[in-house]
Amino acid sequence: MSFEDRFEKLNVRDDDRHESAGDHVNNRILDKFANQIKTDELSFTRGKTNKDKANRATVENVLDPRTMRFLQALTSRGVISDFNGCISTGKEANVYHAFAGYKQNQKKDKTGEEESPAPDSVENNAEEEEAPEERDEYAIKIYKTSILVFKDRERYVDGEFRFRKSRSQHNPRKMIKIWAEKEYRNLRRIYQSGVIPVPKPIEIKNNVLVMEFLNRGNGFASPRLRDYPYKDREEISYFYYNMIADIRLLYQICRLVHADLSEYNTIVHNGELYFIDVSQSVQPEHPMSLDFLRMDIKNVNLYFAKMGIDIFPERLIFQFTISETLPNFDGDYKNLKDLMDYIPKNLTVKKTAEDEAEDEVFRSLYLVRNLTGLEERDFDRFTEGKFDLLKSLLAHDNQKNFSDQKPVEPETLDDDDSDEDDETDGESEDETDEEEDDEEYSDEEPKILKGKKYEDKDEKKARKKEAKEAKREKRKTKIKKHIKKKMEKKIKSKK
Repeated sequence: MSFEDRFEKLNVRDDDRHESAGDHVNNRILDKFANQIKTDELSFTRGKTNKDKANRATVENVLDPRTMRFLQALTSRGVISDFNGCISTGKEANVYHAFAGYKQNQKKDKTGEEESPAPDSVENNAEEEEAPEERDEYAIKIYKTSILVFKDRERYVDGEFRFRKSRSQHNPRKMIKIWAEKEYRNLRRIYQSGVIPVPKPIEIKNNVLVMEFLNRGNGFASPRLRDYPYKDREEISYFYYNMIADIRLLYQICRLVHADLSEYNTIVHNGELYFIDVSQSVQPEHPMSLDFLRMDIKNVNLYFAKMGIDIFPERLIFQFTISETLPNFDGDYKNLKDLMDYIPKNLTVKKTAEDEAEDEVFRSLYLVRNLTGLEERDFDRFTEGKFDLLKSLLAHDNQKNFSDQKPVEPETLDDDDSDEDDETDGESEDETDEEEDDEEYSDEEPKILKGKKYEDKDEKKARKKEAKEAKREKRKTKIKKHIKKKMEKKIKSKK
C-alpha cells in the first residue's frame, strides 16, 4: 500500500471538534471529583475555622480563652488594671479580686472635689509624692460556662417581663449571659434606690460582672453574716430586725424579691448589712414571687432561731412585707431605722406550739393574690364559699394581725364576695327545690345501677374466678410457640 492510500484512511479532526471533545473530558473529570475539591482555602471572604477542644478548655471552671478575651478587653478599656487571685467559689460563679484601671480613676478625679494643697514645706511635698495612690478594689464575678451545677435557672427567668424577649434559654452559654445581665440590672436597681446597701455595679461583659469589692482592710473581704462574730444577743437581734426591714424595702421600694436570701448571701460591711447574689431575684409580678418570698422568710427565721433569739411567725413577717401601709406607723416607709424600731413593738414573738403549727400550715398554703390566681378547679369551691382566700395575707387588710396577739384565723371574704355567695346560695336553693319536685313526680321503682363500678363484691369474686378457670382450660389446648413456628415454616415452604 502506498503512502497516499494510508494518508487518506487517516482520520484528521478539525480544531473545533478537537476543542469540544477536550472540554467534554474536562467536564466529566470535574463532575467526578467535584465533591473532593477543597475550596475553603481559596475563599478570601471567610476565614478557615478549626474547632478544637483546647478552645473550650477552662481553668478553675471559668477561665476559658473566650473569657480571657473579655478580661483583656476590660483591661484595654481601662476598667480594670491588675487581675488577682480567687476570693470565693460557688455553684454558679467564681469571684476574683482586681484593681480599678486608669479610666475609673479619671472618673473618680472628675467627680470628686479636690482641695488645692496649701504651701507647706518641701518635706511634706516629698512625702505626698512618695505615698502610693489609693486605687479602688473591684470584685470580678465570672459565671461558669463549662460545668453547670446550678441548672434550674429557667424558672427564675420565665415570667419576667424584663426578659420576655430572651430566647434560646436551653443553650447554656446564652442562658448564662442572660443570668449575668439579670444580676447587673438587679444590682443597679437596688443601688440607685439607695434604701438597701449593695456592692456598686461597674461593668458587664457577657459572663463577666465587675462590681465593688467590700473589704475590711489589707485586701481581706468583709465577712458574711454566717461568719460574723457577734458581740452579744442584742447585736444578733439588731441584724434580725435589719434583715426583716430590708426584705420589706426590697419588695416595696425596689420591687424585687431576693429568692435566695440566707446568711450566706449577706455581708456585714462597716456595721451595715449588704445584700449580694441577686441574680435570681424576681419582680413581684413573677408567678412564683410570693413562693420565693415565703422561702426567704423561712431561711432567715431558721438561721436566727439557731442563734438563740426570739423570732416572729413567718406569716406576720409575710404580711409586714407585702403591706403597703402599716398600722400605728408614723415614720418614713423608706427609712430603715424607723422600720427597725417598728418591728419589735408591733410584731408578736413566736412562743407556743400553736404558732409553730400555724407556720407549718402557712408553708403549705397555695398563695392567691387575687381572683385571677385561682385555678379552674377552685372556682366551684370559691362560689360555694369553701375556698379560703386568706384575706389576712393581702396587703390592704391585715390590721387585726398586727394589733391582736391572738392566733391568726382565716377571715371571710369581702362584701362583694358575700353578695356573690348569697346569689349562689339562692341558686343552690332553687336547684334543690327543682330536685325535690323531680323526686316527687319520679317513679317509685328504684333505679338499678349497672356496670363493674356498682357490682357486688361476691359477684365480682365469682366473675374473676370463672375468668381464671376459662383461661386455664384454654392453656391446656394451646399450641406451644416452638411447634407453632415449625408449622408456619412448613406452610411457607410448601407455598
